[in-house]
Amino acid sequence: MDSVFTITPRFSVKMLEKALRLYTPSLSEKPMADFLADKCDDLGFEDIHTDEVGNLIATKGSGSPKVLLCGHMDTVPGKIKVRKEGNYLYGRGASDAKAPLMAMLFAAATIQNNNGTIMFVGAVDEEGNAIGVKNLVTKKLDIDYAIFGEPSGLKQVTIAYKGRIAINLKVDVGNSAHASAPWLSKNAIEESLIFTRDLRKVLEEGQDKKNKGMMLTVALTEIKGGTSHNIIPQQCDAVMDIRIPVDMNCKMVEEKIANSVQEVSKKRQVDAFYSILDETEPFEAPHNSPLVRAFTLGVMDVEHTRPTLIRKTGTGDMNIIGNQLNVPVVTYGPGDPHSSHTIDEKVSIDEYLRSIEVLKHTLQHLKRLHDKRK
Repeated sequence: MDSVFTITPRFSVKMLEKALRLYTPSLSEKPMADFLADKCDDLGFEDIHTDEVGNLIATKGSGSPKVLLCGHMDTVPGKIKVRKEGNYLYGRGASDAKAPLMAMLFAAATIQNNNGTIMFVGAVDEEGNAIGVKNLVTKKLDIDYAIFGEPSGLKQVTIAYKGRIAINLKVDVGNSAHASAPWLSKNAIEESLIFTRDLRKVLEEGQDKKNKGMMLTVALTEIKGGTSHNIIPQQCDAVMDIRIPVDMNCKMVEEKIANSVQEVSKKRQVDAFYSILDETEPFEAPHNSPLVRAFTLGVMDVEHTRPTLIRKTGTGDMNIIGNQLNVPVVTYGPGDPHSSHTIDEKVSIDEYLRSIEVLKHTLQHLKRLHDKRK
């Protein structure tokens, strides 16, 4: 049976609604994996299985190019009543990222043999520690291109994500004192705030002419210090989240951090040590790659306008795959990123259906452009 004729708009919406009714916070994705396996079977996918961490993997089509279509099955915690209101479908994951995932599934289902091979993946733990995509990378995937499903909106294609370094900065002032005699010792919490302010200043300087997508940013996200309400604290831990634009790399930023911590430590005469909690390199897809060109044509076919190529200020699974496998990667999908993680998360039904068409057209153009390039 040819699967092309079974996917009506009504069916596509009904299946998204079913997916939203499954509550799948990070590391509890099994109901969604079972649901997708079932749908993949109905739609003529092959080699349908879950890997050791719970990613759902299935294949469609044959020949080149080999394209990874990867979306995540998990959502942030918190239930939202699944409902239709006007042109919108509400539910946890409506935007981030079950609509992009289901759109990729239905676009992939239309691929016929010899028109390219699709590796469709429903990944686990994207909202957590990215166990799913990290496990995929260890498999040494044989792919030419990758598309990640995240809400970008119909007419925007995400071609770049910032990198990230998260550090824990421990300040130790050497001794403590009773709160009634604060002049007897330095205060680790106050020193920590001076430290983080100075570090931020050094890292963020000289960026006045840059737009937000190309700026290095520093945010103080956690602070822990003090042992009692009447003791001047001796130690304080601060977590800083540093986002790195595509014209820099982790090594450059790390050198700045090391030098800066040393300098402030000397100036303030307190001990300070930092440790790296997370390190992800920034990534940008080559703009002239067949993948970016195929998307431009796909959006033009459906929306009759050129898409905007955007750089996002966050960090995503795309960074990991793009840097490790050195292949063109973009992120695309229906939905408004500002609706993600909110209490009224929603997706436009019309946008969801049109995104399936954009993805179908993109895969057709990609086959042609890839063959032409070869």
